[in-house]
Amino acid sequence: MKVILLDDVKNVGKKGQVINASDGYARNHLFPKGLAVEANKANMNALDKKNKAMEAKLEAEYQEALKLKDDIEKLTVDINVKTGTSGRIFGSVTGKEIAQALKAQKGIEVDRRKIVITEQIKNIGENTVDIKLHTKVTAKLKLNIVGSQG
Repeated sequence: MKVILLDDVKNVGKKGQVINASDGYARNHLFPKGLAVEANKANMNALDKKNKAMEAKLEAEYQEALKLKDDIEKLTVDINVKTGTSGRIFGSVTGKEIAQALKAQKGIEVDRRKIVITEQIKNIGENTVDIKLHTKVTAKLKLNIVGSQG
């Protein structure tokens, strides 16, 4: 019997997948627990509509990430930090500080966990960090680290 899984089922399949299950397993386990529905014509059409809507949503998110990438790569964000007499920063610049500065100065909100700092930022001057906007889109943000004696 062909069934459409409504949820991930361990050792059987993933949500939205059409599988062949034995009649007994489908009627006694999958259907009563709401894990699957029969793969009839109406349910298959509903699954196709759902998949197309999901693809459209993912494509829209991807296009939005590309647009945001273009906007971010044109920017330079200034970050003020306290420094010692030698010009070195006390501690280092964090993703949280970068996200706050980006929001305050440019009005662009980015989750701090999406900011990838490959090398600790411990000196004043120009730096670049990566921001993961989407699984396929990474933007490079220019930072201008400005020190003040403190």
